Amino acid sequence: MTALLPRRVRGLVSLAEALLTPHGADRYLELVDPMLVRREIRGRVTAVRHQTPDTVTFTVRPSRAWQGFRAGQYVRMQVEIDGVRRTRCYSPCGAQGSGDLEFTVKADPKGLVSRHLQNTEVGAVVGLSPADGEFTLPSPRPDRIVLMSGGSGITPVLAMARTLVAEGHPGEIVFLHYSNTPADALYRAELAELAARHPAFRVVHAHTHARRGGDLHGLFSVEHLEKAAPWFREAETFLCGPAPLMAAARELFGNEGLSAQLHTEEFTAAPLTFAAEAAEGRVRFARSGRECDNSGKPLLEQAEDAGLTPEHGCRMGICFSCTQLKTAGRVRNARTGEVSGEENEEIQLCVSVPVGDVEIDA
Repeated sequence: MTALLPRRVRGLVSLAEALLTPHGADRYLELVDPMLVRREIRGRVTAVRHQTPDTVTFTVRPSRAWQGFRAGQYVRMQVEIDGVRRTRCYSPCGAQGSGDLEFTVKADPKGLVSRHLQNTEVGAVVGLSPADGEFTLPSPRPDRIVLMSGGSGITPVLAMARTLVAEGHPGEIVFLHYSNTPADALYRAELAELAARHPAFRVVHAHTHARRGGDLHGLFSVEHLEKAAPWFREAETFLCGPAPLMAAARELFGNEGLSAQLHTEEFTAAPLTFAAEAAEGRVRFARSGRECDNSGKPLLEQAEDAGLTPEHGCRMGICFSCTQLKTAGRVRNARTGEVSGEENEEIQLCVSVPVGDVEIDA
């Protein structure tokens, strides 16, 4: 919005922001309208629908700070629940280059944010990060493409499908989607519409818990792939879905010698284990003045045990919302096993375990 203002006025806005330090103009602009902020990305919900009883699909119009995304990427979405900002990763499922963003979120019975989003209303404002992730279509596009998804994992793969159709991709595309039953199949009408628009685009519905109503039935198998895309061995395959589907696909493609042709995305991580019995040293949270013996737990849990409430999201090292500055000491990344001892280093509290004495700027 400020880009539309005369240069002199823009200069006054910058001056005003300097005078309003330490809060900056954004902290005051958002009191008038959250979408006016200049240095953060916000989005306003413009449409909401429920495709199934346990999902919500909503459209978001991003603020001017939004720089777009590549099909398959994700954003870190922030919502405020009971006065606390919560962050989760979601993939836009519209075509690359589309103005508004579309998200579909499945409610997790234990998921604070996913359950909160089921009640999203038109007019709500959410925070957005720049798009991120390497799960994207290569350029130039492969001649043959298999898009495969399960449940709500359809979102990044659907973005790829919509993008390929919008581009008029000349090669063959098969979209193989797994759902429990026909009633659980997300975007059935939209996929049919894509197939009607693009002669080389074919949709195959597989139902794991129903014997009728689909093109295929039962769990993923090589027979399913051969029926859906007999040429899958010469194709590039893009997959996002629940852990059992991902594991089965990786095993099959590995046995076929095709691992390099399988590209996957997932928003869950393997459970992490921590050796508390080997813990030593002390942890100091500098700004708060809190200090405690190292319990061997991740620093996020140690901060919470010390009475602090650092911002966090996934607790699995995926969303990066718990990133803090480590000013001294060494930590081990519980996901990779890597030990780092650099001073003034940004770390993720949820997967960082102290190795001896550690100081955090929190």
